[in-house]
Amino acid sequence: MLARSIVSSSLLDAIAAEHRLGSAQTLTGFKWIARTPGLVYGYEEALGYCVNPQAVRDKDGITAALVGCRLAASLKQAGRSMLDLLDDLAVRHGLHATAPLTFRVDEAEQITAALRRLAGAPPSSLGGSRVREFVNLMDGYLGLPPTPGYRLETERGDRVVVRPSGTEPKLKCYLEVVEEVAGREQLANAKAAAAARLTQIKQELTACLGL
Repeated sequence: MLARSIVSSSLLDAIAAEHRLGSAQTLTGFKWIARTPGLVYGYEEALGYCVNPQAVRDKDGITAALVGCRLAASLKQAGRSMLDLLDDLAVRHGLHATAPLTFRVDEAEQITAALRRLAGAPPSSLGGSRVREFVNLMDGYLGLPPTPGYRLETERGDRVVVRPSGTEPKLKCYLEVVEEVAGREQLANAKAAAAARLTQIKQELTACLGL
């Protein structure tokens, strides 16, 4: 089972499906990821990896670094790089581009008010695509324990999760866009289109939150 937090890239789900493995989403934090039954690999967007749960069933940067170095070395011998490998994944599964949008506030009420505005008037579209799903995470998304925040997904497959930080006076937004790639020659155009759409969604979300 490959596991990721709900704010992390859905590319992991596509990779799991390609290899006929199961995939799971959890709440943020490795205390949740590590509980995934049958875990083989887990990660979250804040650069946390669990690559050998049989040895360390937690965030494990040391083992992840060793695995990364071994992968980089084998690719170098073949005249390739890890960036080439990422491009391979983009061609097979679409370009998954992510970006954070974070608002630091002086008063906790500003976060509450922003979430209230979002819930009261959610956007009908983001990045030029109709919003097909607006979920209150307090309702238990995917059967997970309730947690403050909202999840939006567009018909194009772009995704936004908005949630208050559990440790700092911040409202955190996690953006992901998916751009289809017809072939390696289209990668540059896909990356440019994804970057432009992320910028557009940031602007639209900022206006919607009133921050």
